[in-house]
Amino acid sequence: MEVTKLEHACQIVTDGEARLVIDPGNFTRPVDTTGVVAVVVTHEHPDHVTPEQLRGILANNPEAVVIGPAGVAAALAETGIPVDVVTEGDHRTVGPFDLTFHGTRHNVIHSSVPVIDNTGVFVNGRLFYPGDSYTEPGVPVEVLAAPVGAPWLKVAEMMDYVAAIAPRRAYPVHEATLSEIGYGMHTGRLREAVEPAGRLEVLSPGESLTI
Repeated sequence: MEVTKLEHACQIVTDGEARLVIDPGNFTRPVDTTGVVAVVVTHEHPDHVTPEQLRGILANNPEAVVIGPAGVAAALAETGIPVDVVTEGDHRTVGPFDLTFHGTRHNVIHSSVPVIDNTGVFVNGRLFYPGDSYTEPGVPVEVLAAPVGAPWLKVAEMMDYVAAIAPRRAYPVHEATLSEIGYGMHTGRLREAVEPAGRLEVLSPGESLTI
């Protein structure tokens, strides 16, 4: 299994000829790939999903299913794109991908901003991505996709979260809100939280990690 990081929150997991796309939003290049069996969307914010991204993916992969929490289904209702609704504790098997879902709510951005649905995904019991949350899956995590920059994110809380998860490996995601200097600072703090017990892999968009 291999995960390729694209810009910001989007990731593509590959197992054989099958691909799983996660959070293709508007900070990410148009996702143009075949072999997609499913698209997992953690929540409805446009940096994680847009109808345009989904239409492009589904045009190339008409049998692919879109999976996400109820808020995603509601946000996409007028597009006609069907969503298989999941929440905390749900399980799906799509192609070679065994998916379990964890968490129900997005982290608080501000008291004036409504808190929306957010459900993280665990892929094949090895790769966990929480979306915009500090959800802990309650089981050991081999590889963690760790958000490093967001309006809701505080570096100290990020470090505590990653230390609590204690993954064997981690890579930073959700970085588009940061300058180059800020990204370096945040990944440095992330490295402190991951190592020496684990290892941090900093992937540029388009780079992959074998799991």
